[in-house]
Amino acid sequence: MGTDAAADQVADAARRVVAEHDPKSVPIPEFLGACFDAGLSWVHFPEGFGGLGVSRGLQAVADRILQGAGGPVPLGLNPMGYGMAAPTVREHAQTDDVRKQLLRPLATTEDIWCQLFSEPGAGSDLAGLATSAVLDGDTWIINGQKVWTSLAHRAKWGLLLARTDPNMPKHKGLTYFVIDMHGEGVETRPLRQMTGHAEFNEVYITDARIPDAFRLGAVGDGWRVAMTTLMNERSALGGSGSRRGAGTISDAVALWASRPDLHTPVLRDRLSSLWLRSEAQRLTAERSRASATVGGPGPEGSIGKLVGAELNQHIYEFCMDLLGPEGILYDGYGKGDRDGDAADWRGPVQQRFLRSRANTIEGGTSEVMRNILGERVLGLPGDLRADAGIAWKEIPRG
Repeated sequence: MGTDAAADQVADAARRVVAEHDPKSVPIPEFLGACFDAGLSWVHFPEGFGGLGVSRGLQAVADRILQGAGGPVPLGLNPMGYGMAAPTVREHAQTDDVRKQLLRPLATTEDIWCQLFSEPGAGSDLAGLATSAVLDGDTWIINGQKVWTSLAHRAKWGLLLARTDPNMPKHKGLTYFVIDMHGEGVETRPLRQMTGHAEFNEVYITDARIPDAFRLGAVGDGWRVAMTTLMNERSALGGSGSRRGAGTISDAVALWASRPDLHTPVLRDRLSSLWLRSEAQRLTAERSRASATVGGPGPEGSIGKLVGAELNQHIYEFCMDLLGPEGILYDGYGKGDRDGDAADWRGPVQQRFLRSRANTIEGGTSEVMRNILGERVLGLPGDLRADAGIAWKEIPRG
């Protein structure tokens, strides 16, 4: 099918969904379920699994129609699900039955997902993790601790990377699983952030059991599977809105428009510069999507994540400078319950400023992104790694 014909197919499917399921009047799960059934959740996925088997770049065609009619932005409702879990499950699940069981409720946002990667002793050094998985018949027994797990307190499913062979070098003894966050042996504890909210969590896993059917990829191949997750995560985090002026820059523009009493020439210049940088990022992301194939993103996705994270911080710093002393007036501390914390990721601009400080840490620090770009895109020599080739259990740990 030619590109124009495929684009017409996607657009026609999106218009039918909007006509038959008005997003302004039907519940979100019903609307998103119709999108999944029409192949519009991830257009590059196979038919029957939320896609149409067309170019990844045509997702923007569907999104413009669906969201232009008032439909939600699914990534904002189930960020780890849409941005990370779906492509990993689609590519690495062992059977179509598992794909069917997991993908549709993910797409409707009835099942929220989280990512269980980072640990207290292995943050940026993900491959150094210690959570263990031991096979018992056709079930894996999991023990360990994860940290900084966004939305773990609301999640039904978690993406879990665990160590199955401590005798292998750290990158080779890992295996990837899907774990039931409501299962026995899984305990979630909140971590209160400087926003006053608690979207991050610690997760303690004690003798939790995972059926082997919920293993993603081969035993010992967890690092390769994790790269699918991380490349898609960085692509999702680095993407900006497909509409001109969309994304976080719209917050700064809206604040500027609402407060003419605070305008100065210097601040006007700063806002103009930020808008131009945001537009450059948007067009770069649009070009990347337009040239994408059915396959997943590569290390180039780290460019968008690196630029987008730092740009978000600059945008909200501008907002605080515009507000001046009003910027310190924030009453979000100690308010709301756990569900309330997760239900509003944005809140007032002061909250968004505080939350943006995490952007250059989550999903891979900016330092890690620069290493990836230097080594895997520019071909520069890699960092010296003293633990290369050494069995994980023999690596000194503090």
